[in-house]
Amino acid sequence: MMLPAPAAESHPLARGVVALPGGFALLEAGRVLLCADAHFGYEDVMGGALPLWSTAELGATIAIVAQRHAVREIVFLGDLLHGSAMSEGAVRAVQRELLVLREIAQLTFIAGNHEGRTRGRSILGETVETLERDGWHLIHGDRPALPGTPTIIGHLHPSMHLGGNAAMPAFLAARDLIVVPALTPYSVGLDVLSDACIAALAPYGVRRPDLQVVAASAERVFPFGTLSRVRDALRRPLHPKANGYRRRRLHGDHE
Repeated sequence: MMLPAPAAESHPLARGVVALPGGFALLEAGRVLLCADAHFGYEDVMGGALPLWSTAELGATIAIVAQRHAVREIVFLGDLLHGSAMSEGAVRAVQRELLVLREIAQLTFIAGNHEGRTRGRSILGETVETLERDGWHLIHGDRPALPGTPTIIGHLHPSMHLGGNAAMPAFLAARDLIVVPALTPYSVGLDVLSDACIAALAPYGVRRPDLQVVAASAERVFPFGTLSRVRDALRRPLHPKANGYRRRRLHGDHE
């Protein structure tokens, strides 16, 4: 049986696209950092009086990653905002983080479903619906992609579920499709092993054998091979004569 590749500080997803720790993707040729589903302002939109800890924390993390990889542009793949209806204080907090990021690199915002009808323009300024970078079509993922076009999306919050409410963000990558995991800490995410995940990817014409799974912690990325291989490993018999199956622990590194 093919073992997972060793955990690493980066891992290639497709031509010119690299998975980074924390759930970031890098377009190497253009030095473009891709960030999906940060949901800035979440606490304010959901509770009003809650402190906006995740906005400042994520902003600082994005800044560190952008500087570390000397990026020229940061592209947000939609749902940078959890909602456009937030307090003036929350708006200022979001814009403060974006001001810091603008000192590091150009910022480009793809509107997502959480930006709503306004597409987030009152807070973010100019937003776009689609973008082309390094031969890839960048969209949020809540609307259909162009058929036959290499596409990178967010929106689905893919993750590897580890039991209970624990999960690790995960990239899904095929030759012409990459799904970038969510940055928000508030979503367990869509289980990559679930039928719901494959159903969500049906418009893109990919199957489990087409998809590579790369989980991401804050410090490392963990390539697990194809989605089919992961599912098969979790359902492998206890021994050749066993009739029962059990879920097995998987490791993204050699033991």
